[in-house]
Amino acid sequence: MKRAVKLSLLFAAAAVIGHVGLVMATPHILMNVAMQRISQDGKLVNQFYFAPRTTQESRGIVRPSPDLAYASCVFDLAGGPLLIEAAPSSDQGYVSLSVFAGNTDNIAVFDSQSPQGMRFVLARKGQPVPQGERVVISPSDKGVVLDRRLAPTAELFAAADQARRADRCNRLGS
Repeated sequence: MKRAVKLSLLFAAAAVIGHVGLVMATPHILMNVAMQRISQDGKLVNQFYFAPRTTQESRGIVRPSPDLAYASCVFDLAGGPLLIEAAPSSDQGYVSLSVFAGNTDNIAVFDSQSPQGMRFVLARKGQPVPQGERVVISPSDKGVVLDRRLAPTAELFAAADQARRADRCNRLGS
């Protein structure tokens, strides 16, 4: 009887440890897969990728909205902070910029219809940043910056595409 209780407790402990490990690892694994796809297997890091217009076949990671133009920057802060700039929309349409950490956590969101666009420094805690800049501190070296612009028609997509081409995701001083 004691042996059965010990085996049951051992099984329960292994199940709990396995479950907790899986729950903690899954976001990191999913984000790594997403970052590999977005960065084209690491070729596009610390620079924006401008996705083509969404169609019914668009399924890079999840099904994107057909009303939005997307740009994404897989970032790596191991070499220092980045200056992120999102150009304003040429037609003053809606622009949203989100920053996701390496575990899928959304760590910052900016939305704007302002004529000057959005600008901030993305850094790890302890990295030097310029005075006077808006700063977003990332809990991870790697993650994704996602720019979404309202573009429900081909004409508006063309305007959003032209505007987003001025987005920047560069090392400070570059």
